[in-house]
Amino acid sequence: MNNGSTEGLPAGPETIQTIFWDIGGVLLTNGWDTGQRARVLTPLGVNLEAYEAAHTRENWFWERGLMSAADFFNRTLISPNPGLDLTFEQVWPPVCGQSAILHAECLDILHSLRAAPGIRLATLNNESRELNDYRLDAFGLRAIFDFFICSGYLGEMKPEPAIYRAAIEISGRPAETGLFIDDKAENCDAARALGMQAIHYETPAQLIRELAAHGVETISSPTR
Repeated sequence: MNNGSTEGLPAGPETIQTIFWDIGGVLLTNGWDTGQRARVLTPLGVNLEAYEAAHTRENWFWERGLMSAADFFNRTLISPNPGLDLTFEQVWPPVCGQSAILHAECLDILHSLRAAPGIRLATLNNESRELNDYRLDAFGLRAIFDFFICSGYLGEMKPEPAIYRAAIEISGRPAETGLFIDDKAENCDAARALGMQAIHYETPAQLIRELAAHGVETISSPTR
């Protein structure tokens, strides 16, 4: 992994030194979204409407790392459904199994940036601590990124300003040298409001073009 040195690079406010990546919706599928919940819970005989109400109430705490996964599913699923005789050990594997690579091309782009001089790679995502840890391990992301900014670790979520401030401070670099990639426009707007640069992700090809426009070349960047 590169050491983040900026020696030999132009010293300007637009020089990208850290690229912050969202995970769900860019690199991987979401962790536990509405469709995934329906696929896992319907075969178990769970009342989805009742579950969704409990999910909305408890997820605020889970994705901020204020509640364990076991407690979250006990409150939202296991205790409210005593007749289904569910256990956390039964539910957790299919929850994790909903995660998959979204666009392999984005992972190729990410790998190509590991050796980019002067650029460090970080995550900046909303996810529960346990599901985030699972996804980092299952898809080999720990070996790619230099550090990890996750709501489940920090107790703050996008688009709240605090998580972006933490990302900037942890990077140790000026806000304007950070480039944030996310599939939600409001999250990109929040990053820009704190001085970061941002790309609203839509497709791998669009991401390559916009990275190049920010002066970041990948192995797939078009010749200019």
